[in-house]
Amino acid sequence: HGKHIGIITNHTGLDSQGKSTIDALAHAPGVQIVAIFSPEHGLSGQSDERVSSAQDPSTGLQVFSLYGETLRPTDEMLKGVDTLVFDIQDAGVRFYTYTVTMAYCMEEAAKRNVAFYVLDRPNPIGGEIVEGPILDPDKTNFVAYFPIPVRYGLTIGELAQYFNSENHINADLHVIAMKNWHRNYFFESTGLRWIPPSPNLRTMKGSIAYPGLEILQNAGVSVGRGTEAPFEEFGAPWIDGEKVAAALDTIHLPGLRFVAQPFIPVSGLYAGRRCGGVAIRIVDRAAVRAMRMGLEIAILLQKMYPENFDASKSIALLGNAETVQKLKDGVPAADIVISWQPAVTEYDKTRRRYFLYK
Repeated sequence: HGKHIGIITNHTGLDSQGKSTIDALAHAPGVQIVAIFSPEHGLSGQSDERVSSAQDPSTGLQVFSLYGETLRPTDEMLKGVDTLVFDIQDAGVRFYTYTVTMAYCMEEAAKRNVAFYVLDRPNPIGGEIVEGPILDPDKTNFVAYFPIPVRYGLTIGELAQYFNSENHINADLHVIAMKNWHRNYFFESTGLRWIPPSPNLRTMKGSIAYPGLEILQNAGVSVGRGTEAPFEEFGAPWIDGEKVAAALDTIHLPGLRFVAQPFIPVSGLYAGRRCGGVAIRIVDRAAVRAMRMGLEIAILLQKMYPENFDASKSIALLGNAETVQKLKDGVPAADIVISWQPAVTEYDKTRRRYFLYK
């Protein structure tokens, strides 16, 4: 009879030879693909809007969107499925929705006694560094599944184990581990080709700054969406790039330099408008603490441009009320980071129970 598989994947679901997991499983013995599920950005990873269900060109199967009418697979979508397989490259950041899609699918699998396989992939920003804050338990939603730090330092397979146990999902979970991956690896160390997991995570450098920069967007700052270098620069029409870059450089954030660089986004926030901007130069990726950087930028912009910048708007992604209050009260970034430490240390102890790699 073999397994009747539903596969949750997108354009990043490729093996090291560049062959898609859909094709590999379509030709594997003892396996029949009965459904394909796509996350935010769709199967091709190109869409920035809600995605409707479509057809997969190579297999002719229906592709069910889990970022459209529903965020979870329904009974109808799971008809005839006895095994779900998850294969998507993640960003290593709590508010990136692919991990939430994975967790929702695990919950639905557990309810129906469907086996759940995760094909593990590297955490592009490594498996060692953890950065807060921890999500407030009352703020769970589609960009915040469970009280973990923003930068959680686990592979997607380790995270699946963590969610399964810590959130009592109790799915029949199987993680297919990687060979030769180590916790201190950034993505380049793997020798794999970088495939942007979503339209704006185009580069390794951008993915390192992403957790800290993305919190600024809701507060009215362009984080480079619609430019050649998303998450490697930030700005706004009301920002003086020279002044902001100079002020950030005097803080001497480890591994980072800041240079004035105006830009004009072609789409997204401030499309077609000239923005005073700051380019982020990463000189030592292992030293970079993106969340600290994001806080420093927020504090500076709030001080320099109180009319234009409202730090409280970053609450949705930070997911931590105390942090946002401290930002508003002008507490220094270093002190905010220290305030995260007790909870992060607790989390760190727990996360180690789920390690699959050294």
